[in-house]
Amino acid sequence: MGGTITIEPITRVEGHGMVTIFLDDDGNVNDAKFHVTQVRGFEKLCEGRPYYEMPSITERICGICPVSHSLASGKACDAILGIHPPETGLLLRRLLNCGEFIQSHALSFFHLSSPDLLLGMDSEPAKRNILGIAEKYPEIARDGIRLRKIGQQIIEMVSGKRIHPAWVVPGGVNAALDPSHREAILHMLPEALAIITRTLTMFKKSQENYREEIQTFANFPTLFMGMVDENGNLEHVQGNLRILNAKGHIIADNIDPVSYQKYIGEAPLQWSYLKSPFYKPMGYPEGIYRVGPAARLNVCNGCGTPLADQEWAEFRSLERGPVMSSFYNHYARLIEILFFVETAKMLLKNPAITGLRVRAFAQPNFPEGVGCVEAPRGTLIHHYRVDENGLMTWANLIVATGHNNLAINRGVLQVAKRFISGTEVSEGALNRVEAIIRAFDPCLSCSTHALGRMPLTIAIRDSHGNILRLIGSGDRG
Repeated sequence: MGGTITIEPITRVEGHGMVTIFLDDDGNVNDAKFHVTQVRGFEKLCEGRPYYEMPSITERICGICPVSHSLASGKACDAILGIHPPETGLLLRRLLNCGEFIQSHALSFFHLSSPDLLLGMDSEPAKRNILGIAEKYPEIARDGIRLRKIGQQIIEMVSGKRIHPAWVVPGGVNAALDPSHREAILHMLPEALAIITRTLTMFKKSQENYREEIQTFANFPTLFMGMVDENGNLEHVQGNLRILNAKGHIIADNIDPVSYQKYIGEAPLQWSYLKSPFYKPMGYPEGIYRVGPAARLNVCNGCGTPLADQEWAEFRSLERGPVMSSFYNHYARLIEILFFVETAKMLLKNPAITGLRVRAFAQPNFPEGVGCVEAPRGTLIHHYRVDENGLMTWANLIVATGHNNLAINRGVLQVAKRFISGTEVSEGALNRVEAIIRAFDPCLSCSTHALGRMPLTIAIRDSHGNILRLIGSGDRG
C-alpha cells in the first residue's frame, strides 16, 4: 500500500505553502509537489489605476523586497513615458537597491537558514530558530541583526522609510539624497564589511558538515538566467538577461527584457496558484531554469568589485561548469552582500550622487512598458499596458519564486527520495524538505500576491491519493 506525506505549513519561509510527498506501494517516494496555496490577485487589482501609482501599489506586494517591485515598476513606467531618468536618479535607484539586498540576504541567511547550518538539520526543533542561535552563538546572532539593520538604515536614509517608501517614481525618484545621509551611510559600511567578511569565513569552514545536503539540494542540471552588464559582469538594475545551459555554454545573451515573451513561457499548474515559467525554445517542462544568487554568479563573467571578485572566483572553482547545487545559494547570498557593500561605497564616492536633478517628467507616450530588475531572490519582470488616458488595462508580473518553481519542485523530490522512506519520517528528514525550499529563499506572498498568514504543511499520500499523514509546524515543537 502506498502513502502520502503532507508538510503544512512549511516554516521559516516568507509565505504560505504546502508539500505533498507521494509514496508507492512499497513505501518509497514516488513523487513530490510544492504547493503555493493563496489566490493571486494583484495584476487584476491594479486595472483601472493610473500608471504612475504602480510603483507605490506594487511595492505593497511584499514587506521584504518592496524596493525591487518599485524599481521594476518604475522602469516599466519609464518605458511608457519613453524617457530616461537623470544620472543622479539612476545612481540613487542603485543605491537603494544596495540597502535592499543587504537587508534581505541578511534576513535569509541569519534569521531563516543559519539555524539549520549552525545548530544542525537534526537539532531540537524548538530551538532551531534565531533565538536558538542567539543562545548558542550570540556574536553571530548580533552580526545578523546588525547587518540587516544597516541595510534597512540605508533604505531609510536614501528614501525616507525602511518599508514601502513610495520613493521610486516614473522618471526617477522623488527626492535627492541629503549630504549628511551620504556621510552617515559611508560611516556604516566598514562595520558591514567586517561582518560579512567574518561570516563568509565561518560559512566556508562549515561546508564540510553538509556534504549530503550539497549533493541532494536541487543538485541537477538546469538552465540558469540572470542579468549582466555590457561587460557580462554581475548587474541587478540596468542590464540585459543572459541564459546559460548546464554545460556552461551561453545559449541566449544580451536579451532586452522587452522581448521576454520570446524566451519565457508561463505554464499554469493544477496543484498550485504559482505558475511555472519555462525557457520557451525548449518547451515545458524541459525548459526548466533557475534564477537567484547562485544563478547570477553562474551566468556572469565576474562581479566587478575587488573583494567580491575574489569570492566569485572561489565560488566558481567549486565545479568545472556552473555550480549546480542550490545549497550554494547560501554562499552566493553572502558574496552578493559583499558586492553590495563595495558597490554602495563606490556609488557614494561619486559626486553626482547628491545632485538635485533626480526625475524626468513626461506624459505617457507609449501604450506598453516592461521593467526588469534582479530582486534578491532572482529576476523580476513587470509588464504593463495602459489606455490613452494612462490608466492600467493589463499587467503581468513574473517574480523570482515563479522562475524557480520547476526547480523547487524537482529539488523537493530529490531531497524526499534521499531522506524519506515510508510514513514514519524523522523530524530531521522533514526539516530537510523545508530546508531545500529555504535554500531558494522563496517569497510566496510575492509569487501569488496574496493576503494573510503564510505558513506551510507537508502531506503524505498513498498511491490512491489518500492522506496517510498531515504534518504542520505546530506538530513539530
